[in-house]
Amino acid sequence: MTGAIAAGSLFIDDSAHLPNATLLQTEAHSSGWAEIKNARSTFEKELPAAGWTFFFMAGEIKATVFGFDREKSLDAALSRLIVNAKGMHCNSLEITQVTGSSFLKVPCVTVSAHPRHLQQGQIFVGRR
Repeated sequence: MTGAIAAGSLFIDDSAHLPNATLLQTEAHSSGWAEIKNARSTFEKELPAAGWTFFFMAGEIKATVFGFDREKSLDAALSRLIVNAKGMHCNSLEITQVTGSSFLKVPCVTVSAHPRHLQQGQIFVGRR
């Protein structure tokens, strides 16, 4: 894993059709999705001017993974969230919360997120 998964992190499918590279700066992630590294406010302000929309999908999704290696658990949780987002025809995720706990002394991590979708235009098409 190259970057830390934390609240506020944005991830996008590596195969998604993207706007001009100057609008979207990403860092590769082991999940096959990339983390958006732009300053969030700048990124979201520039998209409409370029004719792009970054849809926010209602309904939080969560993944809980048990394991002693926190980094591997976070990657596994992200992978589960990605599968869920793809099932909703979305190409992005916004991490909203990362919490750690334990059950019967086995550590676990829960990652919460909202599916998002980046596309050109203002009418949600979703990927098919």
